[in-house]
Amino acid sequence: MAPLTVLNTRKKAETRLTRESEIFTTIIKAIQEKKGEKIVSLDLRHIPEAVADFFIICEANSNTQVRAIADFVVEEVQKHTGEDPYKHEGFTAQQWILVDYVNVVVHIFQPEPREFYSLEEMWSDADRMDHHDN
Repeated sequence: MAPLTVLNTRKKAETRLTRESEIFTTIIKAIQEKKGEKIVSLDLRHIPEAVADFFIICEANSNTQVRAIADFVVEEVQKHTGEDPYKHEGFTAQQWILVDYVNVVVHIFQPEPREFYSLEEMWSDADRMDHHDN
């Protein structure tokens, strides 16, 4: 699997987010509504080399569900915050779709690529929070 390169091509915005920020909560709710599983956020704000404030990572069981979650995140964030993604990747293969909002990057994986790329391990010094559907 080829690595996604979008994260190397942009600069982090100056405004810092929190887990209570509207874009963050909108993304989590959108993933939950489309039945994304194993939803995790990584707080990267204290890591100087991090390219974003947060990564939000989730899992889906098919190409169709990966795409549906990604599309719904984009739609809901646009509707609630007026923001469009800076960039996105993976819409062709649909094994791993990345939606980049600069300060928060959403990773929607199928189980195998999630295990292979192991972002939670790579960023193990980040504060991790599990997000269970309420």
